[in-house]
Amino acid sequence: MSPRGVAIPDVRQQLFDAAERVLLSKGPSGLTGRAITKEAGCATGLLYNHFTDLDTFLAALFLDRADRASAGMARLPGLAGSGDMVDNLMGAIETLFAGNLLALAGLAMARPSIISHLSDALADGTLDMDASERAFAAYLRAEQEHGRIHADADVESLALALVGAAHQLLLTRGPQAPGLRDRMRKTATTLIAGVRPQA
Repeated sequence: MSPRGVAIPDVRQQLFDAAERVLLSKGPSGLTGRAITKEAGCATGLLYNHFTDLDTFLAALFLDRADRASAGMARLPGLAGSGDMVDNLMGAIETLFAGNLLALAGLAMARPSIISHLSDALADGTLDMDASERAFAAYLRAEQEHGRIHADADVESLALALVGAAHQLLLTRGPQAPGLRDRMRKTATTLIAGVRPQA
């Protein structure tokens, strides 16, 4: 047990990770303060020592995972001109899968009260719902400059197709479904094959 006044290391991330596991196993209706703290192996009151209420906590969880995904996606444009394009894209897509953002977006829809907590982040740009699509587009434009994608290819539409395919697969199959990544790789391969310059 921690001494009085001494913070438990990484307690926020411990609670975030626990909430994510509960969300994926029980869905939005099973996401209660008690379920989260039980999953985290800590006292029920600990969550409320750090957050005003459950909605504030869940909004913070969403922002944390969105920030992680954005940081991962931001590295993608720097890979242009090196490696295999589909491998590069799949690395970025894995960031989206690992962040469980779609499940969290579904949570926000199931609990509209969370949205009011996210409004400030949306207004000041802290939360950027289009970050993934823009990162794909920036990467594909950079690949155009390297000559690995047709100069007249519509990279914005291609980026939207990649994000849409990833979200559709997550929505219909879940992040740990067998064959999910193989199906996404096949989709990315097909999309990229259509914009490669002819040998």
